[in-house]
Amino acid sequence: MVNRTDDIVLYAVGDVIPDREDPRSIFEHITDILSRGDIAFCQLDAVLSERGTPLPQARLPCRINPQTARAIKDAGFDVVSFASNHCMDWGREAFFDTIYALEKEGLPVIGAGKNIEGARKPAIIECKDTRIAFLAYNSILPEGYWADVDRPGCVPMRAFTFYEQIEHDQPGTPCRVHTFPHQDDLNALVEDIRKAKSQADVVIVSIHWGLHFIPAVLADYQIEIGRVAIDSGADLILGHHAHILKGIEVYAGKVIFYSLCNFALDLRAPKELLERPGHKEIERLNPDWKPDPEYPTYFMPPDSRKTIIAKCIISNRRIKSVSFLPTYINKQSQPEVLLSEDQRFGEVIGYIEEITRDQGLETRYTVQGDEVVVH
Repeated sequence: MVNRTDDIVLYAVGDVIPDREDPRSIFEHITDILSRGDIAFCQLDAVLSERGTPLPQARLPCRINPQTARAIKDAGFDVVSFASNHCMDWGREAFFDTIYALEKEGLPVIGAGKNIEGARKPAIIECKDTRIAFLAYNSILPEGYWADVDRPGCVPMRAFTFYEQIEHDQPGTPCRVHTFPHQDDLNALVEDIRKAKSQADVVIVSIHWGLHFIPAVLADYQIEIGRVAIDSGADLILGHHAHILKGIEVYAGKVIFYSLCNFALDLRAPKELLERPGHKEIERLNPDWKPDPEYPTYFMPPDSRKTIIAKCIISNRRIKSVSFLPTYINKQSQPEVLLSEDQRFGEVIGYIEEITRDQGLETRYTVQGDEVVVH
């Protein structure tokens, strides 16, 4: 697609955890792409610190070198969400180390702060006479990870689960799973968006949510929150956490990316991790998840290798178009943007079309050059 010089090009990606000696190397294939845009967003899913002790409720404590903040900046990112289920994994010291490391590099941090007031504060970026506000929330919440009036953490968008037995006279039969948002959190999200809309031309909402590893399926609460956010003034929803792609919805003319998948993530598979009962239960969520020696630093199901870069064109202080760049995670855990003649380009599109249909979403996609336009 050809962009006018006064258009604003926004790129957005999912989870980022570069856990390697040279964190810049994980971004080497995408830096040129991001540099062509005006603003780039990512979701940080680990703490940047060398301090702290894992909290008891941390299932898989994620901690990487604070110097990674510089690599994130050099890759071309301009705003980072830290509203993650790993934000408090190593305690308060590591939490604040992360925010300091990012802000030291000039990267605004959204969705986390020293208290709930600070965590809810949007990052407003001015570009080409347009003000763009970013907000971030988290629905994947270990106990005590969310901020409060006198406690650091991330911005909560909690959800409740209700299990309905399908056949009430048949013990042990399957159940329906219903989820719905925490009303106070939803009300606060609405207030945040309306306030941000009064300060900015475009409001972009990032949400860490959803069912990880399970192909296609969206939780009820995601659909309700995403639509309420748009009804309240949000112009684009960027979802992540699921570690695989999920369908894309167009609601009231606005786009909801339910999951952008992983983007730049190192995750090794030590034997002690593979043998944990808790991990074996998680593995069963995706039937294709098996150790693959060809991906030594990317222990994820094959679905997780298909990912995207969301692209948004902002013109005349509003979103003009939304598309995505099909991307693939290589054997070195690096994201590579695909050209349209690459066989994997079609695989990524086919996968998104399949999971979109599976959830009853009526979104259409058309290929234009090396990107895919969302209708």
